[in-house]
Amino acid sequence: MNGAGSERLERLLGGDALAGLRKRLRRRFEDDAMPATLRIGNLSDAEHAALAALTGRPSPYRRSLNVDVAAVDTALAATGIAASLRDALERLDGPIVSRSALRTSVELRWRRVFEAPASPLLAALLAGADGRSVLRRLAQGDGEYADRLRDDADRVLRQLPQAGTARALLAAQTLGDAHALDNGRSIATLVLAALRLRHGAPPEAEVRSRELWAGAGVLVNELARPALFLNLPVLPDRSGDGRRTRYGAPDYIALRELVRTPPRWNVRGVDLYVCENPNIVAIAADRLGDRCAPLVCTDGMPAAAQRVLLAQLAAAGARLFYHGDFDWPGLHIGNFVMRTFAARPWRFTAADYREALSGLPGGRTELGGAAVAASWDDELSAAMATCRIGVPEEAIADVLAGDLATA
Repeated sequence: MNGAGSERLERLLGGDALAGLRKRLRRRFEDDAMPATLRIGNLSDAEHAALAALTGRPSPYRRSLNVDVAAVDTALAATGIAASLRDALERLDGPIVSRSALRTSVELRWRRVFEAPASPLLAALLAGADGRSVLRRLAQGDGEYADRLRDDADRVLRQLPQAGTARALLAAQTLGDAHALDNGRSIATLVLAALRLRHGAPPEAEVRSRELWAGAGVLVNELARPALFLNLPVLPDRSGDGRRTRYGAPDYIALRELVRTPPRWNVRGVDLYVCENPNIVAIAADRLGDRCAPLVCTDGMPAAAQRVLLAQLAAAGARLFYHGDFDWPGLHIGNFVMRTFAARPWRFTAADYREALSGLPGGRTELGGAAVAASWDDELSAAMATCRIGVPEEAIADVLAGDLATA
């Protein structure tokens, strides 16, 4: 097309005033089934004048016009302005891509993202619709950014499991950014989705990130909230040294030690008791000392150290028995411990609740909030909902200590 033709095209259909009209015309060409006649409505004066000039039939202003595409193509070609209406629109604003071709191109692009070689964990995540949805959302539909996210997550996953490496160090050594795996960062979200899948949970399930990292040997705030226990038997390591339990006295173990140098727990076939409140450990230590059965405290909802410890003890063959507060948060914690570590109830049934109520002194605490169903005893929640009285674990400390002494 010569310079004169380009100038005439710009005068005829170019400029900001006609950008909206050109956009509407381009949309029609994006359809696979292009109609022979286009009806364009809601026209401004300038848009009406431009369409009338294209058709070669000037007419008084009307809100809509019918455009015979073939006639416009012939007129544009005859005057040397453009080869066709489509050619004119592409010369002014770039190539027109059909919607179906665009969809096919996008689908192929994402297929390459999802099917690129990856570590087994990431490949398993991206093989499922949920995992693909996570990556699409994180990349905000940008395939190029998705490639980078996938590759970075893959680099991290190929380094797992670690043996007690700090998360910041892993991020710095693998990605060059010590904060790249912080909570909320896209790469961390994708890595954690893969780790959740390994644990059999949906990619966006509510599993604490610190626990997931710890399960892969990566430490996050490794010295926070250590796990409290009493009289846990430990085998010496192969050198004959290693951690030794201080029998008779409460002891703590940090997540750092549990992940970096996990003790060899000597608990196969042992009945191991789990309580919710640290006061129970103190009472048991004071009354029973080294005669107390092995006891672990969740200290409320177990955090990373408590979860890793309980998982290690269950894997070592211990039989876990759990007791907590008779209130709705207590049942919520109980559900988690029973489900996650295959624990059984310890004085934590409807019959135990009624017995505890009978010996409860004045100043009782009324239950508030929404009821929680106990997964291990259908009658317990019903009994608590009827009585509406909470029983703190410490209120039956004598009974629990009796069990610990007998065990």
